[in-house]
Amino acid sequence: MKVLVFGLGALGTVYSCLLKNQGHQVYGVDIEAVSTAIQKTGVKVHGIWGEHEAALDKVVSDIHLLSEETFDLAIVTVKAFDTIAAVQEIKKILHGKTLVMLAQNGYGNYEAASTIIPREQIIVARVIFGSETEGPGLAKVTVIADDVVIGSPEGLIDMPCLENLAEICSSAGIPTRASREIMQYVWGKVIYNSALNPLGAILEVNYGKLAEMAPTRQLMDDMIEEVFAVLSAMQQTVLWKDASEYKEAFYGQMVPTTAGHHASMLQDIQRGRRTEIDSLNGAIVELGRRLGVPTPVHAVIAALLRAKETMFLRQD
Repeated sequence: MKVLVFGLGALGTVYSCLLKNQGHQVYGVDIEAVSTAIQKTGVKVHGIWGEHEAALDKVVSDIHLLSEETFDLAIVTVKAFDTIAAVQEIKKILHGKTLVMLAQNGYGNYEAASTIIPREQIIVARVIFGSETEGPGLAKVTVIADDVVIGSPEGLIDMPCLENLAEICSSAGIPTRASREIMQYVWGKVIYNSALNPLGAILEVNYGKLAEMAPTRQLMDDMIEEVFAVLSAMQQTVLWKDASEYKEAFYGQMVPTTAGHHASMLQDIQRGRRTEIDSLNGAIVELGRRLGVPTPVHAVIAALLRAKETMFLRQD
């Protein structure tokens, strides 16, 4: 398989390294500083999945340099706010049989990408293993909560194709399975991230502390209930029948397994980077507005996070 990885941060480094070591041709695209470094030193992964390193076939900062290549799969790992820009670039070299896998956080990536490329070529991935960037082309895998789940939100890609891709990724060391109900898994992660990430970033505490404190627990309860109200209005099913069942799993299973984890949004703010608030709480507020569902807690939390982001955002 010939693979293009668009975005060689933590997640892109893991995918590019492990797929290359499995014998696939792997090309990468990132900004010039990153692409130059990786072209020289390769990619390395360590952590709970062991030690791995690989030299990619080619790494560029300008996708036009790959215009003569034909890819079977393009994996998009950029932040949600860069989805449109990334897919516009990929479209320049897209062929009719190229699948584009969106391995990103938040809600709205599929909708954004499908305005640019055909929906029958788009795969959505719910990624729930954690990786951290330690330098250009160097990533550490820290935790895995479940398999990566991949699917076509509208059932436009047949299951044998998805199952074959899942097996390819699993064989490379990234546990993956295919599902006809991919959006149930995506929404499960959106609920979890929107309840924990912004509060953890605003207060600068880990997930366990948020669940321990009565005020933040109440805020998270309210946010979970608001999301389920939006989901009901959307007629979108998830893996839990209602907010009460979700909260039981959230406090009983999900938070305890990640109690010591600090929000990625906090790391973004500390590094002066833009966060993905608009694809999490911001997206819930916007959906609520369209559907006539009040989401006041999400709105306040999103505003507070944006204010903190503005205070620290680098201007370069």
